[in-house]
Amino acid sequence: MIQGGAVKRELCVVNRTLILLLLAGFFVTHASRLAAHPWFDGKDENQAKDNNAASVKDGSPEKNDGAASAKDGASAAKNDGAPPAKEGAKDANAAKDDSRAKEDVKRDTPGSPFKPGQTMHMDVDLALVNVTVTDPYNRLVTGLDNDNFRVFEDNVEQELVTFSSEDVPISIGVIFDFSGSMANKVAKAREAAIQFFKTANPQDEFFLVSFNERAELTSSFTSSIEDLQTRMMLTVPKGRTALLDAIYLGLSQMRGARNAKRALLILSDGGDNHSRYSENDIKRLVKEADTQLYAVGIFDPLGYRNRTPEELNGPSLLSEVTEMTGGRVFAVEKIDELPDIATKIGMELRNQYVIGYRPSNKTHDARWRKVKVKLRAPKGLPPLSVYAKTGYYAPSH
Repeated sequence: MIQGGAVKRELCVVNRTLILLLLAGFFVTHASRLAAHPWFDGKDENQAKDNNAASVKDGSPEKNDGAASAKDGASAAKNDGAPPAKEGAKDANAAKDDSRAKEDVKRDTPGSPFKPGQTMHMDVDLALVNVTVTDPYNRLVTGLDNDNFRVFEDNVEQELVTFSSEDVPISIGVIFDFSGSMANKVAKAREAAIQFFKTANPQDEFFLVSFNERAELTSSFTSSIEDLQTRMMLTVPKGRTALLDAIYLGLSQMRGARNAKRALLILSDGGDNHSRYSENDIKRLVKEADTQLYAVGIFDPLGYRNRTPEELNGPSLLSEVTEMTGGRVFAVEKIDELPDIATKIGMELRNQYVIGYRPSNKTHDARWRKVKVKLRAPKGLPPLSVYAKTGYYAPSH
């Protein structure tokens, strides 16, 4: 019995020894595997991050995407167990990343949208000409096509590239004479302006310049005809006549128009005796402005036009400045005709042809180019009259 117990103890010792040897072998093998991999302390880890960041900057867009997603995952994992101080630091880093992203968006944005009233530079090599055609009875002629028109620039025929006869929105300025010489005519002149406004389209816009011895912007651009009527009723005729100053103010105001087609309507008896600007100043400005001028000349009978040389020459002054632009003067000697003539001008502006051509002279020399529009009238029609601007200034660059 004693011998049997001793044998059992020896076997237990052997088993324990074998187990210890197996464990020792396992740890030795595991240690050798770990030795094959680098150990990182905190400094080495930061260095590795710097190396990875450098490789991301040098890498392809695909690598950048991977690096960004990896950082997102790491920061999310750290945020779960990070102390409040580290969270604040990470929030600051996130704010920096957001600001960088916003800067990138600004750099990638192609440009700001075009705003109303802003000047936009476009292709100036296309010349557009508004054309009015009338018959011997001064009635509008519609229904013509591009084959009926020929256009010459400095006596050289040009090739038409665009043609239209559509009614388009217009920006219109009304230049209203409230000088003392209009005292017995102003009531019918107001009625004429109202009739003219009634021909408007919803997209049209108007402004009002009133003048006597000084020109004044009574109403800036508006679509409210009622407001314009009210302002006209509050003005009393008196004083001298600064017609040229009023035309200058109207053309200056037209620079803020939103519509491409633009026109001024002048209601006056035609005399000027108190302007700072001269006729030559206004003629030069009219040539530069892409605006048609129309006038309703409320002239006294010829025998009464002897007060001053300026008033005597009023009709010729209005004719010169309007015809340069393709507009014209409608002379009125009977006051009761005023409303009908104003309506006629409104209809004429709605029934014009617009022809476009690319000038064969490509030189940008800022010089005056003479324009002449001629008709190939269809057979069977009587002689027709053509009204169009007489020229334009070439671009300077």
